[in-house]
Amino acid sequence: MTGLGAAPRLDAQPTQSDESPILKVGPYLQAPRPDSITIRWITTVPSYSWVEFGETPDQLSQKAHRVNAGLVEANNTVQAITLRNLLPGKQYAYRICSKALTGFDPYKITYGDTFTSDVFTFTTPSADADRVRFVVLNDIHDRPDSFAHLLQLPELPEKDFVFLNGDMFDYQTDEDQLVNHLLKPVTSLFATQIPFILSRGNHETRGKFARQLVNYFDGHDQPFYYSFRQGPVYGIVLDSGEDKADDTPVYAGIVDFDQYRLEQAEWLKQEVRKKEFRQAKYRVVFSHIPLFYSGDWHGPMHCRKVWGPILNDANIDLLISGHTHKYGIHPAVKGEHSYPIVIGGGPQAGRRTIISVQADKAALTVTMLNDAGKTVGKLTV
Repeated sequence: MTGLGAAPRLDAQPTQSDESPILKVGPYLQAPRPDSITIRWITTVPSYSWVEFGETPDQLSQKAHRVNAGLVEANNTVQAITLRNLLPGKQYAYRICSKALTGFDPYKITYGDTFTSDVFTFTTPSADADRVRFVVLNDIHDRPDSFAHLLQLPELPEKDFVFLNGDMFDYQTDEDQLVNHLLKPVTSLFATQIPFILSRGNHETRGKFARQLVNYFDGHDQPFYYSFRQGPVYGIVLDSGEDKADDTPVYAGIVDFDQYRLEQAEWLKQEVRKKEFRQAKYRVVFSHIPLFYSGDWHGPMHCRKVWGPILNDANIDLLISGHTHKYGIHPAVKGEHSYPIVIGGGPQAGRRTIISVQADKAALTVTMLNDAGKTVGKLTV
């Protein structure tokens, strides 16, 4: 999200203009594009929701809501509204609004209270921006206090987006877990004004609520694998799936990650042929499970088999991963991987890391900090 002005501080605390029981969590920014962005929030009661926005905080003259086949979305609690026809590299102001629905009969709809948030700002990304700055977190594993601890390290520069590289949870139980262990912490820290990108880890595929994650986060054409462009960086997000074979008994016969990874391989072949990818100054790939340095489990080995040759031929500059709980920066190895692999740390105090990436016309620099703020790895491309 480079462009106009300085990014807001990550320790800024959002406030609501109304003390209302309607808002459960939010807003939080998703799917940033040069011409669009999605704003999400969750209400405690079924509502009709919309976004008021404009170029300045005192002129929120535009309104957006969600329409499906002629019906304006309403009577729901998970809100997702996309602002379209935006300009790249430009700052916008917005606020969210939700009107409770207390009755929804065939010929009579009854409204209750209305919640209106404070005004927040965001900046759309631009492929023409001279630089981009972002941080990567991985393997939080249901330790929500780690977000504030790592994101508020004074050694970190400002950032344009935050990348969550998998295993934010141990497994998914219900919506309250998502809210209390992820959405509330990141919203209180940054996500009202700085978007985050979620890459699914193997632990995001576990638990009875795992199949509902798609209703809370936005990718692009596919929910969990896609590409994006931020300044000089072309990013590719891959979904590495589970780390064990599909026929492992605990999966009970209801996963099919081998086919899913093959599907991504076919997509990846086309993605790396795109002119925009080939002409980008830097090409960065994100995968929760690294293709190397992760043992001989089925998942990593299958990722290596089906994605490895494509990435080796694609002239990528960097793979950023997690999963192993053992941080390190691994240089390219001839005959194995033609690109460096950066792996973040684990969830326990003393093993946690945050990866800071800054890219401009001169260089792409990766700095890995531990949870004491000490630099434990550095790489320049």
